[in-house]
Amino acid sequence: MSDPSAASDDGSETLFGLDALDPPPTAPADGPSFRDSAAARRLLPVREIHAEPAAAASPRGRQIIARFPGARVVEVDSHWRIPGLHGNEGNVERWVRVKGENLVLGERKTLTTRPNGRSADWIAPGPSNGCAMSCAYCYVPRRKGYANPITVFTNIEKIVAHLGRHIARQGPKTEPNQCDETAWVYDIGENGDCSVDALISDNTADLVHAFRRWRTAKASFATKFVNPDLLALDPRGRTRIRFSVMPPDDSRLLDVRTSPVAERIAAAGDFLDAGYEVHFNLSPVVVRPGWQEAWAELLTHLDDVLPASVKRQAAAEVIMLTHNRELHEVNLGWHPRAEEVLWRPDLQQAKRSENGALNVRYRNRVKAEAVDALQELVRVHAPWLRVRYAF
Repeated sequence: MSDPSAASDDGSETLFGLDALDPPPTAPADGPSFRDSAAARRLLPVREIHAEPAAAASPRGRQIIARFPGARVVEVDSHWRIPGLHGNEGNVERWVRVKGENLVLGERKTLTTRPNGRSADWIAPGPSNGCAMSCAYCYVPRRKGYANPITVFTNIEKIVAHLGRHIARQGPKTEPNQCDETAWVYDIGENGDCSVDALISDNTADLVHAFRRWRTAKASFATKFVNPDLLALDPRGRTRIRFSVMPPDDSRLLDVRTSPVAERIAAAGDFLDAGYEVHFNLSPVVVRPGWQEAWAELLTHLDDVLPASVKRQAAAEVIMLTHNRELHEVNLGWHPRAEEVLWRPDLQQAKRSENGALNVRYRNRVKAEAVDALQELVRVHAPWLRVRYAF
């Protein structure tokens, strides 16, 4: 089994063809878009588009198919049931290739906004499901079975209309909470990465633009990918971008095909200047030998390089690792080295999820002690960083 991290000929580290030391270009307002760049094409070398007929025929579907003229379009009855893609154990050997070479187009049939209270007040019906990146701990592929390419929902206009009605029903936010002082916060990217989605279609742009006119609400999404095209969307303070960060050594092992952590941090000032609210996810926190020293170094780096303007408005979420037995078995087939730190029966306990899956998380005492330790590290090394919640 090959290691997903490998050295290139010039000695720099690459992650499945993405040069970890090659910073993304800054997209000029009147210049070519980043999603047309060679770097974007390396992340998404789409060869097959599996599409529901209505999704393929929709304006958004036609836009996406035109973006990948060399891809073969395969008609499917349902974006959830694709023979040879979902439930195919043989795809473990192609885990990463499946994510980049396959794209799925469907329509979101159920439009439900549900309460959250942690990262956001509400979880919105997202514009996608799945991701082209390959974080070894990601919970989304548990639902698809051996493959987790991006499914783009092409009926974005119905998602936007649903959100508009939901926001109108809430009225103004009358009591501040940890999600936000004055606005209802809607997580628009629970099962995907909106920065990567923006390489495929205008779904992310449509949502950012919609929230500009909803003065009682904010959009929010977490990302591990720096997409400079988002700088041109003019969110006017109504979208919160949460850059997920972890110690670089952990990221190189676990955050496969993502932007390097240093790039995510370096982009914070540009995104604030472009009109975003910028927060951070300290996520996931992986307990392994030397983890506290590694996080101290990361927090010190944040303190050293972030502009004062970012620090004044920043807040963070602390999210401890949750893993899954089925995902553990999948990872053993393509990235077993990751499981050396993710699968720790000596520190973890089983937790049955709502859908019946067997998840594992750190034992109560281990988790509580780790959360306390990390919050103390924040107080010492980045005292300006308000921790909104720890989970």
